[in-house]
Amino acid sequence: KKGGKNYARDVIVLVLFGNDTLLNVFLAIAVDNLANAQELTAAEEEQEEEEKEKQQQELEKEMEALQMSGDGSPPKVEICPPSPSAPRSKGKGKRGAKKHQEEEEEPSGPKPMLPYSSMFILTSTNPIRRTAHWIVNMKYFDFIIMGVISMSSVALAAEDPVDEKASQNDFLNNLDYAFTVVFTMEMVLKVLDLGVVLHPGSYLREFWNIMDAVVVICALVSIGFNLYDESGNAGQNLSTIKSLRVLRVLRPLKTIKRVPKLKAVFDCVVNSLKNVINILIVYILFQFIFAVIAVQLFNGRFFFCTDESKFTFEDCKGKFFVFQADESDDVNADKFMPKVEDREWKLRCFHYDNVAVAMLTLFAVQTGEGWPQVLQNSMAATYEDMGPITNFRIEMSIFYIIYFVVFPFFFVNIFVALIIITFQEQGEAELQDGEIDKNQKSCIDFVIGARPLERYMPKQSKALKHFIWRIVVSDYFEYFIMMLIVCNTVLLMMKFNGAPEKFTKLLQKLNYVFTFNFLLECIMKIIAFGWQNFFKDPWNTFDFITVIGSIVDAAVQEYQNFINVGFLRLFRAARLIKLLRQGYTIRILLWTFVQSFKALPYVCLLIGMLFFIYAIIGMQVFGNIELNPETAINRHNNFRSFVQGLMLLFRCATGEAWPSIMLACVKNRKCDPAADKPDNECGSNLAYSYFVSFIFFCSFLMLNLFVAVIMDNFDYLTRDSSILGAHHLDEFVRIWAEYDPNATGKIHYKEAVEMLRNIEPPLGFGSKCPDRLAAKKLIRMNMPLDEDQSVQFTTTMFALIRENLSIKMRCADEMDQADEELRDTIRLIWPIESKKMLNLLLPNKSELPKPVLTVGKIYAGMLILDGWRTTRFGKIQTGDVQRSSFFDCLLDMAVGSWNNGRPHGEEDEASCLLSRCNTMRRSKKDKQNLELTDVVVSNSRRGSMSSIPDQHRLHPSSSYRIHQSRSRSPSLRSLPNIKL
Repeated sequence: KKGGKNYARDVIVLVLFGNDTLLNVFLAIAVDNLANAQELTAAEEEQEEEEKEKQQQELEKEMEALQMSGDGSPPKVEICPPSPSAPRSKGKGKRGAKKHQEEEEEPSGPKPMLPYSSMFILTSTNPIRRTAHWIVNMKYFDFIIMGVISMSSVALAAEDPVDEKASQNDFLNNLDYAFTVVFTMEMVLKVLDLGVVLHPGSYLREFWNIMDAVVVICALVSIGFNLYDESGNAGQNLSTIKSLRVLRVLRPLKTIKRVPKLKAVFDCVVNSLKNVINILIVYILFQFIFAVIAVQLFNGRFFFCTDESKFTFEDCKGKFFVFQADESDDVNADKFMPKVEDREWKLRCFHYDNVAVAMLTLFAVQTGEGWPQVLQNSMAATYEDMGPITNFRIEMSIFYIIYFVVFPFFFVNIFVALIIITFQEQGEAELQDGEIDKNQKSCIDFVIGARPLERYMPKQSKALKHFIWRIVVSDYFEYFIMMLIVCNTVLLMMKFNGAPEKFTKLLQKLNYVFTFNFLLECIMKIIAFGWQNFFKDPWNTFDFITVIGSIVDAAVQEYQNFINVGFLRLFRAARLIKLLRQGYTIRILLWTFVQSFKALPYVCLLIGMLFFIYAIIGMQVFGNIELNPETAINRHNNFRSFVQGLMLLFRCATGEAWPSIMLACVKNRKCDPAADKPDNECGSNLAYSYFVSFIFFCSFLMLNLFVAVIMDNFDYLTRDSSILGAHHLDEFVRIWAEYDPNATGKIHYKEAVEMLRNIEPPLGFGSKCPDRLAAKKLIRMNMPLDEDQSVQFTTTMFALIRENLSIKMRCADEMDQADEELRDTIRLIWPIESKKMLNLLLPNKSELPKPVLTVGKIYAGMLILDGWRTTRFGKIQTGDVQRSSFFDCLLDMAVGSWNNGRPHGEEDEASCLLSRCNTMRRSKKDKQNLELTDVVVSNSRRGSMSSIPDQHRLHPSSSYRIHQSRSRSPSLRSLPNIKL
């Protein structure tokens, strides 16, 4: 007792570092090794294909030589042999091309009738077949069938599995006849339209149609037996066949291909099963080997006598006393009442008397449920047909240690690793035709769904509302609230059972103080933002709910003897969630965690279908077993209803005592008295395959998809941090709101450049980015400007992502072609996006007003100006005459033509500027002009970028105000308003 806390601490450390850390290293090693092995396999396959191509070319040359020697004609020589750099479609590329080809082959209009005759009778012109084809391809036919499937599934879940003669079952049976008629008519119509099986495209050549046919046939057979035998015994004996009708719920899977994300998850499951076939073969082989070894070690040694004092079969006879407390006597519970029972020589539920049962026992051991009892039985096993002796052979534990290393630590982790890799490859395979990778797609996904944040600001700067607003948005106020939350959390931790009354009242008063402070915070924000703007922020809504809950909790504490609302105290602890939005790294983790939930609903849908199927089968087969508190099938754990069946399956999915539940459902179990079974035998040996298959599909396959989804979203943790990812883009939205508080989606291009300077890499430029490098980045981004010289939110973010991730970035001459290719790629991957969104991502230059003024043109002109000024052509002449700069003329001409030749509305000013520019340029010699061209092309290698003189003569529309400098080597650094 003295060391209890220390022992608990040791166990916690062991679980954290042993189970949660070291054992997961096996999974990480398995994933890494499998990924490397698949890369090597792909490289080997590519090398083999190249060798085959070379052999094919050599064989063709030999054939041509033989033909020339045979007929005397020279062989045909290719003047232009194939380029060695020509792209080859190999490996995944073949699968992607094949998939794309299949999608292109799918007709977009009405599905044509097959040119083959149906059942060798109905031709394509037969009116019966044409009518069936018209009905099957009706717009609402699939919706009607889906509705009938849903209603039949609800009817299956509403059946009473115990009393088959209940009134609700009679009504549901009549509905079942109607549903069977509908499904039979559907099958008949499709057979008339498509044919049976002999020609391509026929009914039974599709998996989903085969499943429908099996379900319909089983339902018809079950109905036939029920109608033939008035007593219903035949139908009762065929309850297993009748349960196959639940397969109708799989028909909605035919529409999976219409939902890309759900189709990706389903394909992942199917492909995972395909990929694990080889490892399953090895797994079964090793399982068989260990089962054979276990049979040799423990065959016939798992018997025991109910009287623990007897150790042999001969001695285990007669009766013995069992002393137990009289539960009815609560006062004298220490009195024991003897009970006489018969001695029985029994076999353990899990044993090794044959290979089949041994494999089942080892499967239960590897799931980690109940294996310590099996281990104790193995160490207590003595000799054949003899009872156990505790710790008779401790060395038998080595067998289980080796088994755990081979199976749970090795094979199971490889299985999970294959699922994870298959899930990741499935997502990458969908992007092969679009020529973008998964990270680029996730970034573009973020841009498509991103919208500017609105940050409210009072208009009257001298009003009290503005003063309160400045307080609540300040960092110091946020730090103060965070300190209150931490102190409130410490206060909640100080409560304990049996505390003195004064201490409890002190905590209660302190809780009132914290509640008042949080209420005051909420009131101040409501005054500063107003009701409407206050509730636009989800965090403010969360604060309001927690404050109301805390007030109600504080109000009812005085009446806690009459009202039990302890759950209200959860609102006080919920304030800790506000700490999650503090800190850049925590925000990234929170955003990634939320992104994982976007893919999990589709995984949950497939898991829900699996649970539904198994719950219905469990109701039909095991629902009438007697509830016995001494077994795993009791009033808390049974298949009496659909909801209870789901709860039982959920318990099994967690691995909690599923072997005991399985043994409680096997054959020869007592039936419920209401079941009206003459032989009083319920249960079925189907329980073995039922529970083993459920554990395999659910625990080993479906639930591991959660791990795959989470790992797929958190892959940036193991990626180079300098690579831009979707988790960085939330920072762009947050900082954009500082420049665009009204969420107009537009800011001036100079503010955009300043914003990019304030965002650190890999998203922005950073404050330490050289000016020339920032200008070059802006030239490549090349966002178009609106009439007010502003840039769009979506356009700027997409241009930034495209530049950082090099998404189809080419030289200037090929950028127009690259833009068109990228537009086609976006249409392919996001077909449902509107043209407006596409034009925001990649503005169509043909639709923009001519000429187009872009950020790239402005900063390209600035680089040209800087290069020109850093040469001897940019020297300042002495005297009072001020000359117009070369960049002045360029910008005046661009802005003037953009505004229909009227910059600032004055045509004379434009003419004057052009005249001054021409006069300046004519004053130079032709040789100097040629050298100026060379200087611009060479990007001003001799020049520096330190200052720009004559700053006041730049065009006012550029908004640059550059002050006079004495430096003779001008540069972009003298532009204080640029802040690249």
